[in-house]
Amino acid sequence: MRAPFAGSRQPGAGSRDGDLRLSVIVPVHDGAAVLPRCLAALSASDLPRAAWELVVVDDASRDGSAELAARAGARVLRVADGPRGPAHARNLGAEAARAPLLAFVDADVCVHADTLRRLAEALEAEPALAAVFGAYDTAPAAPGLVSQYRNLLHHYVHAENAGEAATFWAGCGAVRAEAFRQVGGFDAARYPRPQIEDVELGYRLRERGLRIRLAPEIQATHLKRWTLGGMVATDVAQRGVPWARLLLERGARAGGTLNTRAAERWLTAATGVGWAALAAGLLLRRPLAFVAAGGAGAAVLAGNARLLRWFARRRGVGFAAAVVPLRVLYYTLNLVSVAGALALHRAARARRRADAPPPPTPTPMPDERCRAR
Repeated sequence: MRAPFAGSRQPGAGSRDGDLRLSVIVPVHDGAAVLPRCLAALSASDLPRAAWELVVVDDASRDGSAELAARAGARVLRVADGPRGPAHARNLGAEAARAPLLAFVDADVCVHADTLRRLAEALEAEPALAAVFGAYDTAPAAPGLVSQYRNLLHHYVHAENAGEAATFWAGCGAVRAEAFRQVGGFDAARYPRPQIEDVELGYRLRERGLRIRLAPEIQATHLKRWTLGGMVATDVAQRGVPWARLLLERGARAGGTLNTRAAERWLTAATGVGWAALAAGLLLRRPLAFVAAGGAGAAVLAGNARLLRWFARRRGVGFAAAVVPLRVLYYTLNLVSVAGALALHRAARARRRADAPPPPTPTPMPDERCRAR
């Protein structure tokens, strides 16, 4: 974890420091295809331009992203020895920020006109609130089943879990600069790649007794085009395994939120039972095993009924039906992630035990008869 920030204040173009309400920090690595749309959306914000500054942190891009940001009027910081990941880039931007509130926006995200204003107003209206984050909207830019499914799912999950949160989301969220520096910012040492650095930051904020709110009415459009292979890699390597390891390490300190609620864990377990029963039926030719597999599948469908109805209203019955295999895949990847996290967690514990110095040998007590003499 990084040490607490010194809170440096560097001169920048735009407003006087006293006028600034928000520092908008955009990390980018080879994002020339999406960054112009992100910056154009920020420029169209209804929060007066004098009230916010724009800091783009270029994480060793090779596609001219830094030059694009400079032409758009952003203050550009460069990671000379990168790429070092979005956690490091956001920390660098936060160190240079001049406003009391830090807004993090990903380079492939287009905020709505009222997004920055809503983020600032939410924190300014409630001094006890340390952080607030929003959601993707229901109009993702990329076509295709996987892209639409992933971005709409994000909106649904955030909308269903509005209110007090135990985690943070850095795609479109804001945090008080004082609170951010108090906990040491993002853990760039542990997360040198895009993973769950924002989730882990949220846990540390909550450990300090600081409040976080999920406000899904604060929205932005996601530009990312998802592929099936990218979804699998993200759900296992970038989110599933790191998040499961974090939960194993934190134990009771990790509150259930978003994708880790009890219902999701039960549905993941039901999927595992279904696959095991199906394998038993195929290998052992036991009819009852197929019945058990069907029952587990029915349980998973029932557990997703509300979500599937929502997809049907948004994109039609055909889209909702096509989502069913993706939901089964999601729970299957959860199982893979938990298994991988358990293996890594146990290996790490074994290494710590092996590296620990042996306990000191106790000095034997002298014989009582010898002491009596």
